[in-house]
Amino acid sequence: MNTKKGFTVLEIIIVAVFATLLIILFFVQKSNLDAFERDDDRKTAINAMYYALEESFYKEHGYYPETISEENITVIDPALWTDPFGFNLGDSLSSYSYQPANCDQGHCKEYILKADLEKEDAYVKYNRN
Repeated sequence: MNTKKGFTVLEIIIVAVFATLLIILFFVQKSNLDAFERDDDRKTAINAMYYALEESFYKEHGYYPETISEENITVIDPALWTDPFGFNLGDSLSSYSYQPANCDQGHCKEYILKADLEKEDAYVKYNRN
């Protein structure tokens, strides 16, 4: 009796295709999870800016600033001014934006804080007062 031990070419191809599909699925899911994590970081930063504006700046001055940065809003971690890709609030490529409204000589009555997210619609906060 003549028996050969080992795998056929078809079996090897099937296993290789299956392994390739698993690797592709892993990297797609990892990329999605990384994007969700960056979105959470953006929401955290916008919330910190919002509460710093409302609870610190507005209570002290009675108005909102025309621009915000770590120079005039000092109560939050300076790292939060930089988005997950390394762009600061105010940079053209930043996913963060601050839009003041109804301003008179640098004293504003309203604003919109926004973060552009990867996996959801933009995260937007409006002035409270």
